[in-house]
Amino acid sequence: MRIVCTSTAIWLASCAVSNAADESTNLNQQVELLMKQNALLQETVKQQQSTIENLNRRVGDIERVSAEKSRSETVGYAAGTPLPNERPDTGGLKFGRINIGGEGALALFSGQANSAFPETQFRVDEAKLFIEGQVWGDVYFFSELNLATREDDDIDLNLGEFYLDFEDISQLWGEKRQLNLRFGRMDIPFGDEYLYRDALDDPLVSHSLIDTWGVDEGIELYGFLGKFSYVAAVQNGGVPGARDYDGDKSVAGRLSYDPNSWLHLSLSGMRTGDLDADDDYLSELWFGGGWFRSIGSPSTTTFHANLAQADVALKFSRGLLRAFGGYAQYDDNDPTANNRRNFYYYSVEGVLDITPKFYTAARFSQIFVDEGYPMPGQGDMGYYFIDPTAPQAEELWRCSIGLGYRFSPHLIVKTEYSFEGGKQVGGTSRDNVNIFATQAAFGF
Repeated sequence: MRIVCTSTAIWLASCAVSNAADESTNLNQQVELLMKQNALLQETVKQQQSTIENLNRRVGDIERVSAEKSRSETVGYAAGTPLPNERPDTGGLKFGRINIGGEGALALFSGQANSAFPETQFRVDEAKLFIEGQVWGDVYFFSELNLATREDDDIDLNLGEFYLDFEDISQLWGEKRQLNLRFGRMDIPFGDEYLYRDALDDPLVSHSLIDTWGVDEGIELYGFLGKFSYVAAVQNGGVPGARDYDGDKSVAGRLSYDPNSWLHLSLSGMRTGDLDADDDYLSELWFGGGWFRSIGSPSTTTFHANLAQADVALKFSRGLLRAFGGYAQYDDNDPTANNRRNFYYYSVEGVLDITPKFYTAARFSQIFVDEGYPMPGQGDMGYYFIDPTAPQAEELWRCSIGLGYRFSPHLIVKTEYSFEGGKQVGGTSRDNVNIFATQAAFGF
């Protein structure tokens, strides 16, 4: 019996030891499993935290972009500088692949006796209709129809820009927006002012005294290379839109650099090419309130002009500062005289946002030309530019001061007073050409 009891005791003890060992093993396995689960949980928490941080950054970026967009829509001119030769956003009405939009301006002008507006008058100052459509793939059609412009005394239908836009040709080698091509009738890509010259984009009613702009037939290349952008065009050069009377072409180009969001720089160059004095008779490029035209004797058969210009724009939280300066040279083949003229010019413009919608703006611009040239400025075109007996200007300046209120990106009301003066050949002064103006500009 004692042997049996002893054996039983030994067996029970061994079972207990075995159970204890088994329990210890299970406990170790459970602890190890818990540690693995805890590590996995920590990794999951880290991933979730990283996801949350990424989401926070994205939300922050979205809010920042939204705020910048909202500010650009309400502040307007302090929002930035224009992109070179981007196709205008027609907005407006959409009919399938066709977009229709427009811009307009209604104004009142009251000028002194020798100005372009000697009698107080209401005007349809600008009326433009834009039609844009996708032709095929990345090929687009754009048309600008001008019903009224400040440069025309009558309200009639004129063709503005009209071109095919072949976008993203650079996709052929895997790059976006490096090379694009336009063929048709385009803005002359010289300087920056023409990019914000329309009434809805201009902080003032007037433009600078220099006011280089024009629309001409030809071909244009443009694109973006990192922080650089470029545009270059070969165009006819002369005013007649249906025919070019001289085979020599106008060449114009601009190289821009935007190192950050608040600084814009550009360099421009242009030659009008030789223009026929009788049939072309005017350059397509507008300058000094008129055009380049022949000042030679009746023996003159061709004339031309060459220009170079540098632009800079600085954006601030509550304002914008723009400036440009340049040189131009006129010459012709008059066998009886040397009619070469050298022009030096500059413009400085500032915009200050008093409130998010209410702003004030000022611009001062000046042109110097040795021996004089017909430049009407804001004077009477029929006298200062066309009349051969009118004295030519050796130096002109313009100072414009204005206030504006932006109701929305599509409606702005502004008013200004523009002083202008200078010296003419013979020592006489240019006077009585000041203008008061108020304008409501809108778009849809």
